[in-house]
Amino acid sequence: MSAPTRDAIVREARRWIGTPYRHQASLLHVGCDCLGLVRGVWRELIGPEPEAPPPYSPDWAEAHGVETLALAAHRHFAPLQSADFRAGDVLLFRVRDNAPAKHLGIATSATHMIHAHGGACVAEIAIGPHWGRRLAGAFAFPGVVD
Repeated sequence: MSAPTRDAIVREARRWIGTPYRHQASLLHVGCDCLGLVRGVWRELIGPEPEAPPPYSPDWAEAHGVETLALAAHRHFAPLQSADFRAGDVLLFRVRDNAPAKHLGIATSATHMIHAHGGACVAEIAIGPHWGRRLAGAFAFPGVVD
């Protein structure tokens, strides 16, 4: 596969809008969680996933207290300065202060993202102050080109 463009990443993420939330799933129009959305975009644009995620419970981050998701992001994506994210970048969030980061979204602009969260379908939303203050990291897909 060729290197993904930012536009291709955003287009692919938008295809997932409306996919129901399903914990640990990663199937377009069938179900996904926030990690499953990123995994699905990866498979479509980059190829096979570099590692299979281990089984995880909804409270995995709180139960273990380890930055599991951040460590995986550093293994497979290019880290960015959080304030420098652009459309097509993966955003990592802390749901609670002083807790490990456990939520992901894909930026569609400097002000919006696509994400999946419990009780809702995949949606494109404004990042706004709520998510902005919880931003814990930003990452580019490997080899992304403008």
